[in-house]
Amino acid sequence: MSSHPTSNLQPWQVITGGICGLVLTIGLARFAFTPLLPLMQLQTGLSDAAAGGLAAINYAGYISGALAVAWIDDVRWRHRLYGWGLWMALLTTAAMALTTWMPAWGLSRYLGGLCGAGGMLLGSGLVLGWLMRQGRRPELGLYFIGIGLGVAVSALGAWGLSFLWPDWSSQWLAFAAIGLVFFVPAWLWRPPVPPLVAPSAASNSGPAVSRRWMLIMAGSYFAAGWGFVISATFTVAIVEREPALAGQGALAWALVGLAAMPAVFVWDKVARRLGDTRALLLAFALQTVAVVLPAVSGSLAAALLGAIGYGATFIGIVSLTLALVGRRAPQNPGKAMARLTLSYGAAQMVAPVVAGAMAQATGTFKGALWLTAGVMLLGMALLATLPEDAQV
Repeated sequence: MSSHPTSNLQPWQVITGGICGLVLTIGLARFAFTPLLPLMQLQTGLSDAAAGGLAAINYAGYISGALAVAWIDDVRWRHRLYGWGLWMALLTTAAMALTTWMPAWGLSRYLGGLCGAGGMLLGSGLVLGWLMRQGRRPELGLYFIGIGLGVAVSALGAWGLSFLWPDWSSQWLAFAAIGLVFFVPAWLWRPPVPPLVAPSAASNSGPAVSRRWMLIMAGSYFAAGWGFVISATFTVAIVEREPALAGQGALAWALVGLAAMPAVFVWDKVARRLGDTRALLLAFALQTVAVVLPAVSGSLAAALLGAIGYGATFIGIVSLTLALVGRRAPQNPGKAMARLTLSYGAAQMVAPVVAGAMAQATGTFKGALWLTAGVMLLGMALLATLPEDAQV
């Protein structure tokens, strides 16, 4: 296949290709682990602490990818690496089925994290840059529907596959086959390689990003990453751990994805009306409530409302934050997004290990959920210091 797609793509093709890329690199290469985790624990004896360790390795791969993206200036390399990430997502998903050896699982989870960084940062940067060059609204709400769709595909896929193949390894292989469906449009409709820009032109384009603004955003995004990863890793396990809710984990995870898909459009509209900072504060507050609901009550209603609230808010935080920082660096939005994402990825490495260890010691995830709510409140406090005139 050619490494450079045609330059006369239509907007719907670029957006659809980007959405499919997110489903593959985020929904399958990273998130399939969440709905399959209870089955893997049941059939392989994987402990809570080991599951948290694998999740942390996955996010170590993600932050490694973010570091690489933050370092790469050459637009041709960013485009090339995005394409490689699509291929790797298929291979790492299939590789999970081939062994129960923890180092091999760790390697697969690490590479899956790299793929996630490619889809989230390289893909979103390429799409946002293409939208700005085409004179279109520089928002990522429509593109990030791929995250919610990916979550829904992983959840509904795990539920449906459980009726066909009851063993965990067959389900991983089936997810790799499902990934092929999304790989084809993601590969064929990649945004074209952006034109090279002279350094002088690049340095004079877009508003400046102050050090204070970046530090505040990095701190709040660390909190957002903590809140994101606890639910992303353990939602299904938390629900299945409640005796009255056994068998409902896949439903809760599906609701996360289904809530995220329409929410991306809603948060774009909220930001236009309230401003980016106030919209982010609202999303943080609602996600904090969603996180503590399963800790307050073990009912099905609390679990499902928490899942819906989490799905509807984490996607808004990601979309608003990355679009905001991307607009401040129009010549290389992916690189700017990656720098901010380092703090998000750092939280994703630490939080699963802490939550897994707490669950292992106490037999419940409630303590980890309350801790997560506290971290989210600290993120809100930081975000509240961001002046409105710092927005674009």
